[in-house]
Amino acid sequence: MAEPPKLKAKSNPSGKPQRGKPERYTGKRADLKHNATKQDGEKRHVAGKKDFSRPVLASPTYNTERDKTDRFSSQIPPSTSEEESDLIYGRHPVLTALETQRQLNRLWVTARLRYDHRFHSLLQQAKENGTVIDEVEPKRLDQITHHANHQGIAAQVAPYDYLELGGLIDKAKSTSQQPVIVAADGITDPHNLGAIIRTAEAIGAQGLVIPQRRAVGITSTVMKVAAGALETFSVARVINFSRALEELKAAGFWVYGTALEAEQSIQTVKFSGPIVLVVGSEGEGLSLSAQRCCDLLVSIPLSGNTPSLNASVATGMALYEIFRQRWQNVNYVNMGTKKDKLEN
Repeated sequence: MAEPPKLKAKSNPSGKPQRGKPERYTGKRADLKHNATKQDGEKRHVAGKKDFSRPVLASPTYNTERDKTDRFSSQIPPSTSEEESDLIYGRHPVLTALETQRQLNRLWVTARLRYDHRFHSLLQQAKENGTVIDEVEPKRLDQITHHANHQGIAAQVAPYDYLELGGLIDKAKSTSQQPVIVAADGITDPHNLGAIIRTAEAIGAQGLVIPQRRAVGITSTVMKVAAGALETFSVARVINFSRALEELKAAGFWVYGTALEAEQSIQTVKFSGPIVLVVGSEGEGLSLSAQRCCDLLVSIPLSGNTPSLNASVATGMALYEIFRQRWQNVNYVNMGTKKDKLEN
């Protein structure tokens, strides 16, 4: 450390001390100011000298305005709620939404697909109904769908409009004399829920009941996996799942629950009348509260080493058995009618 400059004596002819006037430095004054010592015992640092013990953080520089936008946009965390995502993509899901005149806020389509004979008139009609149509390059669709298989088209849809349970019951009874409603207890995988909806609608079921809590709702992934089935298939979302099952029983439905430990096999049960098929979640299965609300628990017999089935696969197998019995009875009645006509 450099020594401070020595004081130079000031000439005083009288020899008397100069009172009231402090002695001054005549040489070059060194700045010996120190930073205040911190309470945590950090080292003092002389002002004007660099402290090489601490890293120096350089301030960011931006070459373009786009660099600034990219930097700050990357700091924004992505949305973790899948239900906030209201995007559907793929030719079949979007085509079905257009054909059923579902409310679409915005639609992105490639030039090649926009003038396709299957889409052109429907896109014009959607534009007249207020949908914003953007003709974009495939790379833009890759960005919007996060490199999913968009097939040249994507659309932003309005949030799914759930039915009330009472409305679902009335609609099911008006559609069929022996309606079938699926009740999914705590399905958390959107792919499973989408597959259940697709299978249930294809085989002839009238609707679906799902709980509001601890279960996935109708998201863009569910819509994609359902492959357009939601455009003609009703879903009710209820707060209390057990109470909803009791309400269905009061409306005349017979409630069957699928459980791995159930003693009665599904092929031994005679299904007739209005039916509610209750299926459990992927890991936990059917909850105890839901089991208590069921009129009968049935199991699907398995002969292999795999101990259980996927939720959507089990639902499809159970639904097939229900409708197989009905198709068999219908064919038997038709055959009997034809035989009576031949004998007469």
